[in-house]
Amino acid sequence: MRVFLSYARLDRPRIQPLIGALENSGLEVWWDARIDGGALFAKTIAAALEASDAVIVIWSKLSIESNWVLDEATHGRDRRRLIPVSFDGSESPLGFRQFHTIDLSAWTGDTQSAEWASMLHAIGVVMGTPIPLPQRRTTVARFTRRRVIAGGTGLAIAAATGTVYLIWRHAKIAPSSNSVAVLPFQNLSADASQAFFTDGLAEEMRIALSRNTQLQVAAQTSSNVFRERKDSAKSIAAQLGVSFLLDGSVRRAQDVVRISVSLIDAATGFNRWSQVFNRTLQDIFVVQSEIADTVAATLAAQIATLKPNRGGTTNVVAFDAYLKGRALYHQDSGEQSDRAALTLLETAIATDPDYAVAHAARARALVTIAGQYATAESLPALYDAAEAAARRAVALAPDVADAQSALADVLFAARLKVHAAREPYNRAHQFGPGDADVLSGFAFYCAQTGRAADAATAIARVLVLDPLNARAYRMSGWVHYAARRYADALPPLQHALLLNAKLSNAHASIGDALLQLGRLPEAREAYALEPSAPFRLAGLAITERMVGNESAAQAVNADLIATLGDSALYQQAQVLAQWGERDAALARLSRARQVGDEGLLYSHRDPLLDPLRADARFQQLQRDLGFE
Repeated sequence: MRVFLSYARLDRPRIQPLIGALENSGLEVWWDARIDGGALFAKTIAAALEASDAVIVIWSKLSIESNWVLDEATHGRDRRRLIPVSFDGSESPLGFRQFHTIDLSAWTGDTQSAEWASMLHAIGVVMGTPIPLPQRRTTVARFTRRRVIAGGTGLAIAAATGTVYLIWRHAKIAPSSNSVAVLPFQNLSADASQAFFTDGLAEEMRIALSRNTQLQVAAQTSSNVFRERKDSAKSIAAQLGVSFLLDGSVRRAQDVVRISVSLIDAATGFNRWSQVFNRTLQDIFVVQSEIADTVAATLAAQIATLKPNRGGTTNVVAFDAYLKGRALYHQDSGEQSDRAALTLLETAIATDPDYAVAHAARARALVTIAGQYATAESLPALYDAAEAAARRAVALAPDVADAQSALADVLFAARLKVHAAREPYNRAHQFGPGDADVLSGFAFYCAQTGRAADAATAIARVLVLDPLNARAYRMSGWVHYAARRYADALPPLQHALLLNAKLSNAHASIGDALLQLGRLPEAREAYALEPSAPFRLAGLAITERMVGNESAAQAVNADLIATLGDSALYQQAQVLAQWGERDAALARLSRARQVGDEGLLYSHRDPLLDPLRADARFQQLQRDLGFE
């Protein structure tokens, strides 16, 4: 049972006994240790509010003036979860006076008092479950401080399983003196549609700097959280774990570009270096080199610089088409935009056939289109084209991590050629030690092929480079789960949902870990929250059978088969394996192999398939996939 606590920051010392008493009554309490505003905090609070069974609002002379408290109280009122409390006798503000307010102004912290009994009664009414008074204890219960985590500074986390709240803390490590984040450049062009060019230029700078092994460069996803720049430079740098910020703006008018760039020292908040470049588009690649060289030289002397267009192009038309295509692809807004992105990438390649990173991007677009929109009959041709594009990228730029990573992803995720993907993944890791996306793919591959130590090292580095990316924390959870460290998998998965409450296959992954820990009711609740049907239905079919609800288990499994059919063969095999129906489970896996079900990538380390591992047919399947 979950309680959200809303209060004014200056009232914090007075609410700590309240939190301790609530926790000693068996309730899980979310409260924020600090609110500085900004998009990340707003999203975190919204997720915690939505996940709470009761919203306790502490009215005081300070809180009735707080917009944060008023917003949180409104949310609780609209959800019929509001419990108003007064600490100093203050009257509730307009809009909340129709609700009975519990007076705790004279409460001393005694959990056997009439005031506390009234408090627990109100919570029980809102939750629909009576909350008993706690037993008297001869010792004082220890108060556990809950903190929210965001971007490396301490934040309180609401757990998304629906039953517990966990604490996910980063060790507080001083950022490297050579660490930098490239913020999204601001588009100052008269044409708002030129945002793709501005974003693309910032990403090209990030890629250029990350190739320098002596620099630590924050990843794009985390850096882009601060597009609106509501926080101070010091705050942004602290949340990203870097010492410097590279900020800039771009104004493009036809073939003339004006780029203003500043390197900001987080310790002082002042510019270490700034410069304005006025160039034609034909000179854009020279500007990229100038900026990268200057930043590297500023952060550390005698660092060998790398040109930002390795694997790239010197053709402006090709570069423009590539940036537009990449921007559309990353929008992830459906088939029409993905196919438009593919057309633009093919235009870039037609303009410059030796544009390696465009070939790599085309390979990824083809795999996405194949996996999400194509018919079974068209899959082989699309996968053939994706592999050919990736191999062309590698042939053109064998020492570029993006090219090697694209080939590895095609071989592993699309072709299900596990052994063949090993070398390109290793090369991608070798050439891209500062690229969070490359490291994340490498970590997943290592986790699923039994290289637990390599996976753990890689994902730890990803979390340093990309501390605000929900997918990075989900990957961290998967790495722990594949290594059979189930309890360790829970905190990063919980944190992933705080960063993105709608993230797919995070609730189900929590359910998987809880299932292996034997916490069946909690696992079932986590599965029920999963938005992705295959993972939700499979998890529920397994847990319903385990808790003895045979009819419910059969109904959920029938739904899994009827609604998803061959698109969820791997999940059907998981259910059947857990139900002890070995032959039927193996038949589903065989069919999954025929249709190229990506779920098979998990099969080598999936605990849900453990009942099949001694069977010679399963062992042969593992050899056919290249795991053994």
